[in-house]
Amino acid sequence: MKRPLYITGAGAVTSAGLNARQTLAAIRASLSAFEEMTLAEPFGAVQIVARIPTHSRLRRTEGDWLVNMAARAIGEALRTGTRASETTALLLTPPESFREHPAYHDIAPPNFLAAVIEATGRRFHAASRAIDGGAAACIGLLEQALELIEQQGVEQVLLGGVDSLVNDIDLARLGHAGRLKGDENPQGLVPGEAAAFVRLTPEPEGKASAHAAIYGVGLAQEPDSVLSERYSQGRALLSALGDAVTGSGPSEPDIDFVISNSNGERYSGLEQLIARPRFYRTRREKLPAAYPAMTIGDVGAAGGALALMLAADSVLNDYAPGPTAVCEIASENGLRAAAVMARILRK
Repeated sequence: MKRPLYITGAGAVTSAGLNARQTLAAIRASLSAFEEMTLAEPFGAVQIVARIPTHSRLRRTEGDWLVNMAARAIGEALRTGTRASETTALLLTPPESFREHPAYHDIAPPNFLAAVIEATGRRFHAASRAIDGGAAACIGLLEQALELIEQQGVEQVLLGGVDSLVNDIDLARLGHAGRLKGDENPQGLVPGEAAAFVRLTPEPEGKASAHAAIYGVGLAQEPDSVLSERYSQGRALLSALGDAVTGSGPSEPDIDFVISNSNGERYSGLEQLIARPRFYRTRREKLPAAYPAMTIGDVGAAGGALALMLAADSVLNDYAPGPTAVCEIASENGLRAAAVMARILRK
């Protein structure tokens, strides 16, 4: 990145909290939002999920539900600042198209962003976009966010995603592949749902002395994704991490902790086991890591912005073991991303 971007606000709705503050507090406290859900297919089967408690009228259709989640998180993030929505670009990652999410039966993918914007009741900058590719694609949009601010007159960017794996199509797909957590598969994922957005500005805001700055980002494609028949050798994750620390920002020895959207699957555990020793070469007694999925499950496309939100909160409020974090983000289709963030002090 040519210059840093600053995280100056956030909004979220998850199974652990109906706003960013509740969600962050639940993750820091290592709480669990898991519950058992009885499935219709196979009839009577029980699955562990992380579902947002809500009134049924908000879940009339899967499309309505995702739009409602996104609008709520966007509204919260926007209220953390004073800039008008008309000068704000919305960069959104919805569920990946290959999954054939049931929300797209109600709202066609090309119309999803417009539906979200309409639900917010606001007007956003014409540069707003919805990008396919999942959680890692969200992190990859950091470069585009900076370009919009520098070249297209955007004053701030709301970057985030919305997703739910708690639906019949994803549950059937993941169950058929043997990827769901259960009595016979302790190394499986817990389907979750969430919307998360961070507010990005070119300069720090407010009178606080500490600010969270994103200095570098990397993006790479892993050919051996979890959808393939081979385990990942960590090449794409290693490449993304290397690109993220290239430049004038923090380098590998400066990194104090990791935030990952790893979901507990054997696949992701082995990928990290191979990639991390090849990147983190500086001697450390330990490398602390936070896994939000332990509290809210796998939240799909929302996982990228959620990791950024957690990293910023950690470095700004001294919850972290140090001032520098890296977010390691994987998408189901093989995309890998990394972002380096550090606390800066301004007099």
